[in-house]
Amino acid sequence: MGSKPMAKLVVLYKHPPDPVAFERYYFSTHVPIARKVPGLKNFEVSNGPIVSPQGTPYFFAVFMSFDSMSALDAGMRSPEGAAAAADVANFAPAGADVLIVDTKSV
Repeated sequence: MGSKPMAKLVVLYKHPPDPVAFERYYFSTHVPIARKVPGLKNFEVSNGPIVSPQGTPYFFAVFMSFDSMSALDAGMRSPEGAAAAADVANFAPAGADVLIVDTKSV
């Protein structure tokens, strides 16, 4: 209780043709780029497969937290945010779904 609201950018990566190459590039190249996004407060990734009752629709999930929706928007519109978004094509040929969520504790 009492924690302040946050905005989250959730990226759900589809299954890549080469999972080892995906993870190698993601952690060695993409993470350092994404960590430079202004306003980023927390950066989490999934540990293991993403599962649902229908199976494993996604290979990998990322959760990026910001203080507010305006901070998230500013961060993603920044040159660093644009660089991170543009880099996705370099390691995720299967694509990704992006969700933007305004959260609050209950």
